[in-house]
Amino acid sequence: MSASNAAGSAGSAGSAATGGGTADPVPRRRAAFVDRDGVINVESGFLHRIEQFEFLPGSIAGLARLQAAGYLLVVITNQSGIARGLYAEEDYLRLTAYMQQRLSAAGVHLDAVEHCPHLPDATVARYRVECDCRKPLPGMLLRAAAALNIDLPGSLLVGDRGSDIQAGRSAGVGRCWLVRSGVALERADIELADGVFDDLAACAASVVPAPP
Repeated sequence: MSASNAAGSAGSAGSAATGGGTADPVPRRRAAFVDRDGVINVESGFLHRIEQFEFLPGSIAGLARLQAAGYLLVVITNQSGIARGLYAEEDYLRLTAYMQQRLSAAGVHLDAVEHCPHLPDATVARYRVECDCRKPLPGMLLRAAAALNIDLPGSLLVGDRGSDIQAGRSAGVGRCWLVRSGVALERADIELADGVFDDLAACAASVVPAPP
C-alpha cells in the first residue's frame, strides 16, 4: 500500500491524431522532485502543526524559478510520524493544504505532493508495511512519473539527505542535488550527489541562470 496526495495534473496537451489515424505520443515533461522538510520549510522534527510551519528563506522563489523554466513541481516526503502515532494522516493533509495555499498565493503550483506514512515496525498497525515508497526506495517518484508522464532522465531532485539522492538514483532521475539548509550532511551523502548548494534558491539559480 502507498499513500499520496496528488495536488494537480501534468498540464500536458492531448495528443493530436495524424492523417493515418495514429495519435502522436504525448511528450514527457521534466520535473523537479523536491523534499519538503529542510528544503522547502524549516526542519523541526515530525512537523504536523500549521503554526510550526515556516518556509525557508528563498524556497518559494526557488520553486517559482523552476516552475517558470517549465519543470513540474513534485514534493516527495517521508512522514513516519504518522506510522509512529505522533500525528494522524489528517494532520499531515491539513498541513499540506496550508502549504499549497501559501504557495498558490505566491504563484507557485505544486503538480503533486507524494508522501509515505509507512514503517516496517510502525506503532500504528495499518501503517506497518514493507512498502516501496519510503525513501531511499523510489516508489513516490515512480508513482508521480507514471501519473504525470514525467521524463525521469531529464528531471532533477533536490533533497537534504542521502536517502533522497538514493531514491532519485533508483528512479532514474537525471540530476540529484543536496542542500545544506536541512540536516547536517555526512561525507558519504555528499559523495552520492551531483553537487551541494546552500539552499533551494541557490540550486534553482544554478539550474536556471538569470538572463543576461
